Amino acid sequence: MAAADERADDDASEAVAGVIDRNIAALIKRREEEKSATNTQDRIADAISAFAGSMKFVYIHVAIYGTWIVVNLPFVPLPKFDPSYVVLAMVASVEAIFISTFVMISQNRMALIADQRADLDLQISLLAEHEITRLVALVTEVAKRMEVPAAGDPELRELARDVAPEHVLDRMEETERRIGEARENEH
Repeated sequence: MAAADERADDDASEAVAGVIDRNIAALIKRREEEKSATNTQDRIADAISAFAGSMKFVYIHVAIYGTWIVVNLPFVPLPKFDPSYVVLAMVASVEAIFISTFVMISQNRMALIADQRADLDLQISLLAEHEITRLVALVTEVAKRMEVPAAGDPELRELARDVAPEHVLDRMEETERRIGEARENEH
């Protein structure tokens, strides 16, 4: 009997592993599709943002700006090309404008992807909630027919009702508003 239980556990484990592998493969495929669908401009912005966020970028800037500053110091016996550092400030400002723009472009795209994933998470959660609600209703009916005392638990009736997401959002907003008002009244 124990050997049969172990085989059943192994079969269930393999089935779960198969589902996990399938899901991982689907997610990887989807990310690759999204990446290949990215237009050239967004890929350029992503590449610049990635480079600007690297230590290589920092080292290059330390070397360039450090050299620029040292060469233009008053006591260094080299020809000065920016003794007041005005050009350095302008170059750094223009570079900062462009880098921040590229970073914002990348962040906007990542925010869109994050919103899509959040929508997917919400849909999956709503589907799971609906399925669980149906299972609770089914199990409660079976328990009633088998005359299980817990079948009359009022909490089960509540759990067996579908939850409307818009009602949950309304309730959250109402609660947040009441908490905000209570805080204002404290002050």
